[in-house]
Amino acid sequence: MAADAKRSRPLFEASAFESFRFLTRELDARGRVTLRYALDDAIFFVEEFDLPVEDVSRKVDDAQLDGLLSLLHWVAGVSYFKTALPPVVSCETGAPAPAAAALLEALYSEGLGELAYVNRLDALPRPVFATAPAMSTVGSYQPPPPAPSPALASQPVRRGDEPLRRTLVPIGGGKDSAVALEIARRSGREVGLFSVGDAAPILRTVEVAGLPHLLARRRLDPGLGALNAAGAINGHVPVTAIVSCVALLTAALNGFDAVAMANERSASSGNVVWDGVEVNHQFSKGLRAERLLSAAVSELAGAPRVFSLLRPASELAIARAFARMGRYDGAFASCNAIFRTDPALRASSWCCDCPKCRFVFLALAPFSEPERLREVFGADLLADERQFAGFALLTATGGHKPFECVGEEQESLAAIRLLAKDARWSGHSVVKRLVAEVLAQQPAGAGDPGEVLALSDDHDVPEVFLADVRAVLGA
Repeated sequence: MAADAKRSRPLFEASAFESFRFLTRELDARGRVTLRYALDDAIFFVEEFDLPVEDVSRKVDDAQLDGLLSLLHWVAGVSYFKTALPPVVSCETGAPAPAAAALLEALYSEGLGELAYVNRLDALPRPVFATAPAMSTVGSYQPPPPAPSPALASQPVRRGDEPLRRTLVPIGGGKDSAVALEIARRSGREVGLFSVGDAAPILRTVEVAGLPHLLARRRLDPGLGALNAAGAINGHVPVTAIVSCVALLTAALNGFDAVAMANERSASSGNVVWDGVEVNHQFSKGLRAERLLSAAVSELAGAPRVFSLLRPASELAIARAFARMGRYDGAFASCNAIFRTDPALRASSWCCDCPKCRFVFLALAPFSEPERLREVFGADLLADERQFAGFALLTATGGHKPFECVGEEQESLAAIRLLAKDARWSGHSVVKRLVAEVLAQQPAGAGDPGEVLALSDDHDVPEVFLADVRAVLGA
């Protein structure tokens, strides 16, 4: 477990550390994963996962498992690397292959963009994950370029036309994963649900879906909180990439040939440009990160495919599809503020006073009756004048888009335009102010609902799912 920081110093000094070390990784027959890391020779970390293994007799290719375990080891390390952001990374069990290295260099730099921005660092970290045999254990620091490297802007990864008979869908208890699992179910292929943890909205979604559920549990090193309290660098990490890697390893252990994420095209849109870099709270949910991960996985023969079923759609289009379903109204919750509070409060659904609550309410409103949303949220946020500034900020009016999992500014503008013409909502006090004070500042074509709701062709959804994607997410 994490040792105390150097005893002679009462506070953690990030600048005192030169290297972040990837030490060992283990996977036992019961699905226990143990990942070990260190800052220099001073502070050691152990992270553990318990993965579900339904059939211990199932034969899984050892090379494939080792490759996926290695990928999880490298990706999950970002939670500990961030404490000091040392200039050198040391991969002591072997170097990543080229595509995996490209993924890691993106996650350990742009994936920490919000952390760097909020902590007012001089620049993004840019550790190098070397791949040449002679340099396999040590990377060196490079100054950040003025903009994201074009070399990391990957193209779609073509993996042929595998039949994809069994699909694992990670769920978080929100509306997006509910829509994704229903698209997968509609395809007629065998579907399993996956989660890291069993928060109340996840279990409610599983119950409504009525599909098999593979549950993984994660244990961060218990000393991490103490380091944060002592002054370690702390902030947002690319957690979706970690969940994706856990899902991939779980899929391989249980005979699934695909992991279908629920990441929308809006996730690729950043929050603010800083130091020549687009800072994106949802970086690891974006299309570029998806393609980098898919390329890294493609280096492992026979590994499950990974893609997002919702990538063609905006959050607004997903909200429309979710509103049509109805049956998950009492199950889902997308409020991240709830999950940062006392665990005893996690049975609650919505705080009704955060950017995520406001955005989900705004996105669902054009496709829902006011009474329906009052029942879901416990309040009518568009009738509460105190919420106006928060709703306006979703359009970047009064600042930049919040660091939360919310849609693009154009989506929020489109939702406001739809509400302005909707007799059910146009009289609500917040809607009237948004029309008068936000839309009035926008060009005539900004937030065109038709454009926002249209499906994009820039995605990597396998052909076998496309008809169902269009059926569920289309007009």
